[in-house]
This record gives sequence, structure tokens and C-alpha cells, in this order.
Amino acid sequence: MPWLTLRDADIFYEVRGAGPALVFAHGLGGCHASWWQQVGHFADRYTCVTFSHRGFAPSRDRGGAGAPAFVDDLAALVDHLGLAQVRLVAQSMGGWTCLGYALRWPARVRGLVLACTTGPVTTPEIDATFPAMASREAATIERGAHPAAGVRMLREQPGLHELLRGLDALGGADKAAVRAQLVALRTVPAAALAAFTVPTLCVTADEDAVIAPEAVAMLSRLLPRGRLARVEATGHSVYFERPAAFNRLVEAFLAEVG
Repeated sequence: MPWLTLRDADIFYEVRGAGPALVFAHGLGGCHASWWQQVGHFADRYTCVTFSHRGFAPSRDRGGAGAPAFVDDLAALVDHLGLAQVRLVAQSMGGWTCLGYALRWPARVRGLVLACTTGPVTTPEIDATFPAMASREAATIERGAHPAAGVRMLREQPGLHELLRGLDALGGADKAAVRAQLVALRTVPAAALAAFTVPTLCVTADEDAVIAPEAVAMLSRLLPRGRLARVEATGHSVYFERPAAFNRLVEAFLAEVG
């Protein structure tokens, strides 16, 4: 099994395929295996790298650093694999990791996909969307659906919903603690994005019960080379629920950025 051993953590990762490096960072309800529908699609043209964040099985967080160490962990993995340039695809929590990495090492990032996330960015307008989303997430849970999946996935694709729920359970991290850390890490102001030149595709979904679609749209407008794609009739995990649509969006974006 491939492991990156750090001073205070053991990061599990997998590499599939050949070609330019395409690195995937999962969300709070996921792990390295969440990207099965993307790796199968892209591995014939890209070197697909998936990993589990520290604390998410099978990765281990021996020092208890949690989310504040995610960016450094990604940097260590990229260096460990000898990747000169990467294309990053982030889902939800992974947006903290990938946008954080791209802000620190923009020359090494060919392109960035931020799916259903605002990452560590904070503005009064983005912040104002979170209270309503907390209520929407609670209502989704009350209806028996996993918030990262949504009511539509539960109704239309119950098997896929159960798989997502199972992957979340296997992750094993203290989700409440990680979520609190992510909130505390929302410290990047709009001004910090003014000179950010990495091409970025922001993907959102109209039925997202975790991150407001309008917040993702706001983020796309703050990024000098940002663009927005919105997928209809879909919940928080576009990549999981609508893989064909998600893969098409990412593929077209990668064709442009090279």
C-alpha cells in the first residue's frame, strides 16, 4: 500500500494512469475512494492521484493537527511524487486544501476545479449565506438523506446514496471537530485573490444543501480567471451523483488549461 510518512501523520494515496498529473481532494464525507467515477474516466490520459486527508481512513493523524495541516500535507505529497505541475480537483472540504495550496504555490498549479466549495475564502456576502444553509442541511437530514448526497439522490439513486453514506462512515474522522477547524480557517479575504492567476472552474449545484450555490458564484467572480458551471437537479456531490456531467465539465476545462 502506498504511504507518505510524515513527522506526525501517515497519508494514504493511490496513483492510477499516465500523463499530466491530476490530483483529487475529497470532501468531509469522503476519502480517497470517493473518486472512483473520475479515476475510471481520466486515467487513460492523466496520472490520477487520490489520497485520504489526515485523519480520514486509512490515513492517520498521529499528531492531531487536523485540517490546519491539509495544505502542507498536499505539498508534501506533490513533492514526494515528484510532480512539477498539477491540476487540482477539489470537492467541498478539499477546497480548503487545494485553494490553499494554489494560493501558496500558484506556479505549480496548471488549473483548479473547486466543486461545491468556497474553501477558506471569507467575505460578508459569502458569510451571510451560511446560516440559511445550516437550516437546509438540517432539513435534509430530517428527511433521511445524507447532506452530502441530498434528497434527490436518496429518492432516485438509493444505491448510490447508500454507497456515499458508507464511504462517509469508513472515513472515521471526527467530522464535527474537522468542520469547526474549517470554519476557523476561513480567513482568506477577497483582496488576497486579486492577483490569483490560476485558471479556476467553480462548480455548483442547484440543490446543494451544504454550500449555497450563490456563494460559489460569488467566489467565481472574485477569482480573476474564475468561471462558474451550475448543474441542475443535483445535490452537494455533483462528482458522485452526476459523474458524466461533472467529468465533461472537468475534461473541457483541462483541455483549455493544458
